[in-house]
Amino acid sequence: MKSSKAIIIGAGIAGLASAIRLAVQGFEVEVFEKNDYPGGKLSHFNIDDFQFDAGPSLFTQPQNIEALFTLADEPIEEYFEYQQVPLVCKYFFEDGTIVNAYADKQKFAKELHEQIGEDENKLIDYLQQSEKLYQNVGTIFLNHSLHKRKTLRKANITKAIASVSLRHLFTSMNDVNQKHFTKNKTVQLFNRYATYNGSNPYQAPGMLTLIPSLEYNQGTFYPKGGMIAITKALYRLALKKGVQFHFNKPVQHIIHHEKKVAGVVAANQNHYADIVVSNMDVYFTYKYLLNDEIKSKKVLKQERSSSALIFYWGIDKIFDELQLHNIFFTEDYKKEFDHLFVSKKLYQDPTVYINITSKYEPGIQAPIGKENWFVMINVPANIGQQWESFKQQARKNIITKLNRILKTDIESLIICEEILDPVLIESKTSSYMGSLYGTSSNSTLAAFLRHPNFTNAIRGLYFVGGSVHPGGGIPLCLQSAKIMSELVTDDVKKYQH
Repeated sequence: MKSSKAIIIGAGIAGLASAIRLAVQGFEVEVFEKNDYPGGKLSHFNIDDFQFDAGPSLFTQPQNIEALFTLADEPIEEYFEYQQVPLVCKYFFEDGTIVNAYADKQKFAKELHEQIGEDENKLIDYLQQSEKLYQNVGTIFLNHSLHKRKTLRKANITKAIASVSLRHLFTSMNDVNQKHFTKNKTVQLFNRYATYNGSNPYQAPGMLTLIPSLEYNQGTFYPKGGMIAITKALYRLALKKGVQFHFNKPVQHIIHHEKKVAGVVAANQNHYADIVVSNMDVYFTYKYLLNDEIKSKKVLKQERSSSALIFYWGIDKIFDELQLHNIFFTEDYKKEFDHLFVSKKLYQDPTVYINITSKYEPGIQAPIGKENWFVMINVPANIGQQWESFKQQARKNIITKLNRILKTDIESLIICEEILDPVLIESKTSSYMGSLYGTSSNSTLAAFLRHPNFTNAIRGLYFVGGSVHPGGGIPLCLQSAKIMSELVTDDVKKYQH
């Protein structure tokens, strides 16, 4: 292929993966990023000797990263190391029940039976069904554009349809879980997986029960150095493949002429390219970079996903009862989701997630004898709520809950603190309304309504990242780059003839 130019808008995880893939395909690649660092949501900061990953904290499907190094013919071990986590998550319930969700399915099944009386076979059967859904449906969704007949022909659609029961399509995730499990705590535990794409388990389709397969059938992992190690590895790999980065240079406009992309405007200068890939939220891409009000409003017809309120705390103590991933459940899960998606307000008893990377790297992620807590609750997307008062209220509610369950005084242990809210998420990562995953999956057809990785209106313009197909989260963002690069390959062949 002749040397062609590609411009990536945004150095988020999908932008980095896109840059690597296109560089390997022979493109001269330039990335324009408005921040002074790569990674987008997958960023990092420190307060004194406490290290904090700012965004995503769960690492699954390392094969997606390994694939980039294989493609680039670079040894991954020189860039990136990780290990499997034996305990997926530790769950705390208000009545004092504690459940260790072991990566070993038999061990996890026994734990559920001993702690809450769940039938061991129920878990094993559930994870088998989850794996079947993932292999027959999830892999099609993750590996192919749902908007191109040619790519869909590569997938075995007949087999996929045959593997799906009507209940997975037309009943909610909660309904599927309630009919399968015998105990409410198990239902709540597996309803949680709807939050992995910012959705409501009482509305989202049962198809989302394929999500647990990623953790229990494939495993969860810890990257050495924390989640930022993923960003660092991909950034280094992109540089090695000749990608040029322009930081502190937001793109102002996408140049196109006669239904063909021509480049971008950044810092009031034209930068020409054969293809342009936007890793920016698709809403902002249409509204500001293409000045297309009609298309941007069409994007907003879909419900936005939930957002997050995160407290980063340096804690002056070691909590032996906590693990890398910890969940403190609310008593009334349904009411919490009603607040998130209906009233758009904070719930007074939120489910609290705590990630502690110093569990795996003490003395590095936090000083010896101390811990770095990433404390997150799900909150509604930003529609102009009073976030300053919300943050104060949430902080109080979280501390009260943790004090009650852990039987301690958390407030007195907080050495340092930073806070991230939906307004800051939008300003830092161009995620409209602070939605972490673009749109929610709270409808049967949500997966098909996500914006495709291309547009028929402008040839040579492509889209990647959490706001487009296949969705948000590290694995899906990396897959969006793969789908995009395959579309580019097909289009190059098509238009060369």
